[in-house]
Amino acid sequence: MDLERLYEKALRLIPLNADEGVVLYSQAPLEELVFVADNLRHLHNPGNVAGWMIDRNVNLTNICFSQCLFCNFCRRKGSTDAYVTSINEYINKIDELYALGGDQLLLQGGMNPELDLAFYTDLFRNLKKLYPTIKLHALGPPEIVFLAKKERLSYSEVLSKLVEAGLDSLPGAGAEILSDRVRKLISPAKATTGEWLEVMKEAHKLNLPTSATMMYGHVETIKERIEHLIHLRDLQNKKPENSYGFITFIPWPFQDEGTVLLQKHGIRSRYNGPDYIRMIAISRIILNNIKNIQASILTVGKNVGMVSLHAGANDIGSIMIEENVVSAAGANNRFDANEMQSIIKEAGFIPGRRNQKYELIN
Repeated sequence: MDLERLYEKALRLIPLNADEGVVLYSQAPLEELVFVADNLRHLHNPGNVAGWMIDRNVNLTNICFSQCLFCNFCRRKGSTDAYVTSINEYINKIDELYALGGDQLLLQGGMNPELDLAFYTDLFRNLKKLYPTIKLHALGPPEIVFLAKKERLSYSEVLSKLVEAGLDSLPGAGAEILSDRVRKLISPAKATTGEWLEVMKEAHKLNLPTSATMMYGHVETIKERIEHLIHLRDLQNKKPENSYGFITFIPWPFQDEGTVLLQKHGIRSRYNGPDYIRMIAISRIILNNIKNIQASILTVGKNVGMVSLHAGANDIGSIMIEENVVSAAGANNRFDANEMQSIIKEAGFIPGRRNQKYELIN
């Protein structure tokens, strides 16, 4: 297959199919992919600004029935270290967030069978009453699927009730790899590919801002990575006109430290820096209708994060005042606000602090 023809199609924003994506991923020289992706980045985001933000990840609970094979964070009910976060704990954490200049909470955790829809709507209302300016970036498609089944409601009904209670945006959590073959191996109790996509489809109909993610580098094939991206691109094409849809895409590599996948199945993370740069570039090329690509500096660190900004990414994410899930499997790259801006400057870009909608602040 002619690589030059594929580059030309990509630069003209003509969608590439799965086979074409596999050829680029497998055969294209990395420097050529980086060149094409960087040009596409400037097409989608003119100028020299790279984004970053301040938020806090607070885990609602660590009790989860899913028991995904890559997750060290979740606990079973009755475990000595199982918890549900209390309102006083939220207050302490939000006060600290505000003191550091942030106003967004990423609220995630396990799918706790004892927490129903009313628990979440009451929590969101209470947090908004206490902190009217707080932005709640909360839950994710697997939680919506779980709550819909528990309450015998549609995805749209669950999302509408959460939005009414204060939900501002929906993370792309639980996507892992959008392939049912992969999901049956690593997260069999979690939402299927179709369910994950259907929740996002309904969120887009409600004009709820959403993000999309990928956790890769475990049991998936290159083609399944590309098909994951095409699922997202196809769904983005179906969003209503003027709907936010997917605002951003964030890929990160599987962290294997202490996981069941490693200890019981011998599956190590296939992450390396050049392959992550390739993943960023391919994401920019395939996702011709998603404006923002975020590098996961938490998992890949400063140097790979900086190179990512020259390979299609236009954002390095948040200082993440608190993060417990990915960190439990070995991710340990943390940076404060000054360090994030210094990293962006060192990479040759202008730091642009933004919110979850990728709107610049000051």
